[in-house]
Amino acid sequence: MAAGSSSRVPISMLLQDKSSRTTEDDEEPKKKSREDWRKAKELEEARKAGTAPAAVDEEGRDINPHIPQYISSAPWYYNTAGPTLKHQRPQEESRELSGIDEWYRRGVDTSKSVTKFRKGACENCGAVTHKKKDCMERPRKPKIVSDYDGKRDRWAGYDPANHREIVEEYQKIEVAKRELRAQKLKENPDLADEEEDEEDEDKYVDEVDMPGTKVDSKQRITVRNLRIREDTAKYLRNLDPNSAYYDPKTRSMRDNPNPNLHPEETDFAGENFVRYSGDIQKHAQAQLFAWEAHGKGVDVHVLAEPTKLELLQQEYEKKKDQFKDASKNKVVEQYGGEEHLQVPPRALLLAQTENYVEYSRFGKIIKGEDKPIIRSRYEEDVFVNNHTTVWGSFWRDGVWGYKCCESTIKNSYCVGENGKSEPSDQVAGPSRVASDYRAPEPSAVAKQPEPQQTVDSSSSSSSSSGSDSDSDSEEERKAKRKAKKLRKKEKKRKRKEERKRRKRAEAEEQDKLKVALRQEERNQARAEQLLKMDERKRPYNSMFEVREPTQEEMEAFQMKRCREDDPMRQFMDK
Repeated sequence: MAAGSSSRVPISMLLQDKSSRTTEDDEEPKKKSREDWRKAKELEEARKAGTAPAAVDEEGRDINPHIPQYISSAPWYYNTAGPTLKHQRPQEESRELSGIDEWYRRGVDTSKSVTKFRKGACENCGAVTHKKKDCMERPRKPKIVSDYDGKRDRWAGYDPANHREIVEEYQKIEVAKRELRAQKLKENPDLADEEEDEEDEDKYVDEVDMPGTKVDSKQRITVRNLRIREDTAKYLRNLDPNSAYYDPKTRSMRDNPNPNLHPEETDFAGENFVRYSGDIQKHAQAQLFAWEAHGKGVDVHVLAEPTKLELLQQEYEKKKDQFKDASKNKVVEQYGGEEHLQVPPRALLLAQTENYVEYSRFGKIIKGEDKPIIRSRYEEDVFVNNHTTVWGSFWRDGVWGYKCCESTIKNSYCVGENGKSEPSDQVAGPSRVASDYRAPEPSAVAKQPEPQQTVDSSSSSSSSSGSDSDSDSEEERKAKRKAKKLRKKEKKRKRKEERKRRKRAEAEEQDKLKVALRQEERNQARAEQLLKMDERKRPYNSMFEVREPTQEEMEAFQMKRCREDDPMRQFMDK
């Protein structure tokens, strides 16, 4: 605080002191050196810590050392010789203020008063009948000095005696109204009953507050209640949580809580119903037409000139229809095809269907099928080449196919159940097509007789047929044994590849885990280094990559995490 409590002398006083002093005693104020600033800073810190006594003002009171400098420093024009807070306290008023009864004269006609001074007249009121010392009038130009509240006094200079004149004026108006009413009743006696009914209706109007408002006379404010308590709350119209959304902050429900009911059958159809009902849409169209007309140079306004706007809109619609009809007739005359225009409305055509659907009063389907929902832009359930299922409905050994025949060749011809085979005989992938196709070939050839055998004559001997059947069965057994050996070799090869793949995956995981452990050790060392540093010297961390940690990083964190409740931790630290 020592730095803020240095004396500040105005420039005028410095110049005055400089002129009055001799040349020998003339000394300029010295600028503080770096050592002086350091001592002042140390003194300020000591005062804040409580090891040094606080600064004292001119009245002997201590100054709180924690007060900011911009509050404790006095302005240069205040001419302070030491630390002080006097400039922050209320100042005494040095001038004399006028009394509450002193004010300017009201209602004085200054146009009739003499503006030029006449020789020998009173210097105060301007009368020629007396002098200033004999004048009984108040001063012509009173000097009124008011404080802050006096300048803003609404009733300053008000004479309560004038209030009687206002009351008498309103009483005269009421008397004149009664006389006029009595004269009308005398001319037309039937008006008496009508006035009695009006008086009965308006008897208690002034005593009742408007619904939805609450007036507090103490605070002079009007508090709005957005719902009269006798009405049903909007969120109670439909208790289904999937119904219209209710905003509790604004107490609004824009959608219809009961969309299955007609708006005329319910008391509340949503706040948006008012926006799109009645003449609101017509008004919106008129406003849009006015904007478009103003943009094209037609000066028209929807509120200032509604009749002109409506006539212009009607004329515009009429000419628009005529232009449409003329262009349509011109095209028909040139190209023909008028018979195609004589069709029912599009809405009627699309609405006609033979599918019978019956709904309940809640909108649920009782009988019939609902309209299917289109979930994709692509064609669905398209069957080609005698297939009864789509491509991709079958999956085996890493390849897609058709479920009806279990064929893995796209756009192939479906042979039904005959195309299905055992899981081991099914093609497992593109690389196995040739190897698996050669195995069943001999059996297929053995099962299917050659065309020449089908046209053999009936005169073939029984011995030749018996030898042929034995040779066929022998070939079939050889083919089966060969196919079995091939399947075994393929299974062994698959198991070897699977073991190798697992070993490679485990090795890669171990390598990733080692890398993650080394990174976690570096992160912990970095964290310890940052904790030892001063917080003002720590670097920024704005370039940190924000991403989801991998499984290896999570495992490394769990392995390197320091657990305070671990009983073996003290032995590990040693």
